[in-house]
Amino acid sequence: MDKREASVGWSKGANVYEVNIRQYTPEGTFRAFSAHLPRLKDMGVRIIWLMPVTPIGKEKRLETLGSYYACSSYVQVNEEFGTLKDFKELVQQVHELGMYLIIDWVANHTGWDHHWTKEHSDWYVKDADGNFTEKNGWTDVIDLDYAQPGLRLAMIDAMAFWVRDMGIDGFRCDMAHLVPLDFWVTARQHCDAIKPLYWLAECEQTEYYQAFDTMYAWHWMHVSEKFSKGEQNLRVVREVLEEYARNTPAEKNRLFFTSNHDENSWNGTEYEKYGTTARAWAVFCSTWPGMPLVYSGQENANAKRLKFFSKDELNWQVPTVLHDFYQRLFRLRERNAAVAMGQCRLLNTSADDQLLVYVFEKSKQRVWVLLNVARRGRATVTIEDGLLAGRYRQLFSELDYTFSARENFELMEGEYLVYESIQ
Repeated sequence: MDKREASVGWSKGANVYEVNIRQYTPEGTFRAFSAHLPRLKDMGVRIIWLMPVTPIGKEKRLETLGSYYACSSYVQVNEEFGTLKDFKELVQQVHELGMYLIIDWVANHTGWDHHWTKEHSDWYVKDADGNFTEKNGWTDVIDLDYAQPGLRLAMIDAMAFWVRDMGIDGFRCDMAHLVPLDFWVTARQHCDAIKPLYWLAECEQTEYYQAFDTMYAWHWMHVSEKFSKGEQNLRVVREVLEEYARNTPAEKNRLFFTSNHDENSWNGTEYEKYGTTARAWAVFCSTWPGMPLVYSGQENANAKRLKFFSKDELNWQVPTVLHDFYQRLFRLRERNAAVAMGQCRLLNTSADDQLLVYVFEKSKQRVWVLLNVARRGRATVTIEDGLLAGRYRQLFSELDYTFSARENFELMEGEYLVYESIQ
């Protein structure tokens, strides 16, 4: 597979919105969630990612409803969410609105009572005593054995079902690095032959770009959180970004996020992790080269950890608190070639311990981003750069400015400024 030509065109400049069906509505169904699609379309969402939709195993289930990631079949849907017909209708509604839908695919393990445990027990890893086992400490799942050719064929057939019969547009592959790379390469070749798909990997091993378009920016998220908590300096964050730039092939990218289903439930909301700078970091995720992820409820400034194994629904406000915030960022990515495809340069300034300052340029378009991501009060900075000179509109205030090549800026703690050049 040509690593430079794998990405589908509609993923360029796009964003991903992760949907937790269980917690999204009181009903927790596909049909109930579908009522939110027009709002998400208006917000600028391009790619809908559904957490696993497959049925959840009952044996060794955790708490009342169990983990989405412990499936009992790869070709059915969780009856709590609805039916296969309901799912297919949801995919069609997404497409009618001009968006795309990908599903979470858990290929490393299944629940203890997946039907393969009885039909093909040889497809599973066994311990020294011949029992099903799992190597990561997850008690509700058991590992699959990719040394078995039959398993590989069956897994690919199951993936193809969702593409061919349900009409999905791609996969977010859970813990992708735990599954052999050559399997993903073969799976992609087979599924992309049905229709070109978008492939997102929960993985940071660069060789997996051979099979995937986008990989996680876990390392960035961890160091940015440590910086926010005073455990590291901003230089470490910059070094990670430089490392990504060196190791990300052309036409590939990283997924940037301040929250997701794991982070929210186990490590805390973005407000617990980033405090007053949470929105500044959200601006970063939506403007830095890569792909931004928004998790269910982030546009509502959700400040609670959602339970993972039981019902704990989101409380929606209408309109959602940050609808306009994300709409402006996503529309900027859509319309401005400098952000979507231009060159990005991270500046060194006298306030490098508090600020991230970077500029995009393509043709005559320029976008400047200034973020105070330190939880240490206001910061002042002088920018002296030829690209600064010109007329700009501030993305959030919509005020117009004329800058010279040397300007002074002051940003309060957590403040974010985005200036888009006016032609």
